Amino acid sequence: MEYGATVLNLASIIEHHARLAPQKEAIVWNEMRFTFGQLNALANRVANALTKMNVGRGDKVAISCPNLPFFPIVYYGILKAGAAVVPLNVLFKPREIAYHLKDSDAKAVFVFEGTPELPLAQAVKAGFDEVETCEHLVVMTVNPMGESPFPEHRTLTQITLAEPETFATVATAPHDTCAILYTSGTTGQPKGAELTHLNLMTNVTTTYGIHLPVLDFTDGQQKTALITLPLFHTTGQTVQMNTNLYAGNRVVLLPRFDAQTTLEAMEREKVNFWVGVPTMYWALLKFVEETGYDISKIKENMKVPTSGGAPMPVEVMKRFEQVFGLRVLEGYGLSETSPLACFNQFERPSKPGTVGQAIFGVEVKCVDENDREVTPGERGEIVIRGSNVMKGYYKRPEATAEAFRNGWFHTGDIGVMDDEGYLSIVDRVKDMILRGGYNIYPRELEEVIMTHPAVSLVAVVGVPCERMGEEVKAFVVRKPGADLTEEGFIEWCKQQFAANKYPRFVEFRDELPIGGTGKIFKRALREENN
Repeated sequence: MEYGATVLNLASIIEHHARLAPQKEAIVWNEMRFTFGQLNALANRVANALTKMNVGRGDKVAISCPNLPFFPIVYYGILKAGAAVVPLNVLFKPREIAYHLKDSDAKAVFVFEGTPELPLAQAVKAGFDEVETCEHLVVMTVNPMGESPFPEHRTLTQITLAEPETFATVATAPHDTCAILYTSGTTGQPKGAELTHLNLMTNVTTTYGIHLPVLDFTDGQQKTALITLPLFHTTGQTVQMNTNLYAGNRVVLLPRFDAQTTLEAMEREKVNFWVGVPTMYWALLKFVEETGYDISKIKENMKVPTSGGAPMPVEVMKRFEQVFGLRVLEGYGLSETSPLACFNQFERPSKPGTVGQAIFGVEVKCVDENDREVTPGERGEIVIRGSNVMKGYYKRPEATAEAFRNGWFHTGDIGVMDDEGYLSIVDRVKDMILRGGYNIYPRELEEVIMTHPAVSLVAVVGVPCERMGEEVKAFVVRKPGADLTEEGFIEWCKQQFAANKYPRFVEFRDELPIGGTGKIFKRALREENN
């Protein structure tokens, strides 16, 4: 690094509190408690071990782990060593793991040993064996002295036990790659979004500032955040883990979302801050309404329930706010934007159905097919620029150039901006249905269908049609005891939508497929009907 160059490493967020208040709790998982001092010391051991493996600045290290303390320990250890983190979806199969390890040029991979239901280590080992360039596989075991299931590969304890608890964090530069987060691959092979230390640090500090008025970090009382979104996802990492540790808060981890377990954790740990995707809000509401679960103590402590990851149906938001008596703050972002770009912020009233306004340091607008900004109220592709936007797709200059046309990052999302700068997400470009030459936006139909008194949850997708190109199909979860037939549902839709829009087909299901990040997995529904 040149003399006088700026130094920035995201791992400094835990180092600061390890110096300031090492005794404060940082990570909570069941009965296990890790203080900031312990978290920093354990991350230092990981960094020392990586250095001995010849892993350093500019290298990539993958991690496959549910929401367990191993994740932040290894995550910050990787950053301290100067390397970039490549989080892997814990639901990946060996073929997908091999692709991500090879595409990211990962030099090492850390994997949780797994469970009979989720055999992570076996899947990662099978993928690892296909990639010659990935040199090290490290297994993380619940029992610290447990043996690796693969004799030729060491455990986390084995590589760190003799390492010192101090480490001089590598002086990375602001534009060094901090993490590579892969897109879902719904429009082709997954692409790795290269996020810098500056991208992530500015998004962390801005997210912290947004929540300052309600959480009141300045009152001297440590706050508590609950993470049910997977840490391999950008929202779990930035908006929850990194932001709350930056704030000096306690972070409670749940490896798997379940409505009852989540509500019990909120009550037991006196949770102040939680982020969920809309399906999680729907599940909490359903459980409370069907069981009569007492949420009075949750309401006393919860200050900021936040929604992201997918547009929140207005009906679900209204019901949650009525039942829980809490204002839900909805935001918007992508892996490529670190993630937060827009948010319903405290200085202005929320507008249901919108994701709020652009956050500090970020510009957002909607453009037509010629990249001209559309007028308020018109649909257009959402484009973004600011300190939160990635530096590009890893090893994909053509895809990067295409995404950054005219200096703005093109999201592939369709939105509408009102005259006060509030953004509504209409749909993904890829989710749009083209029926007989007309564009149909599933989100628009879903919002209306959710108002039907017998409908609990819905997903609308396009299915192949020889005559129209695509036809509209609704997958519906009915409320318990609801008497709703296919004929009755379609007739009701005819009264709500123009003749070219209403669903011609409906399929009732007990549940909808949910992806690894908790969102409705529409691609699975489409593939079933192709």
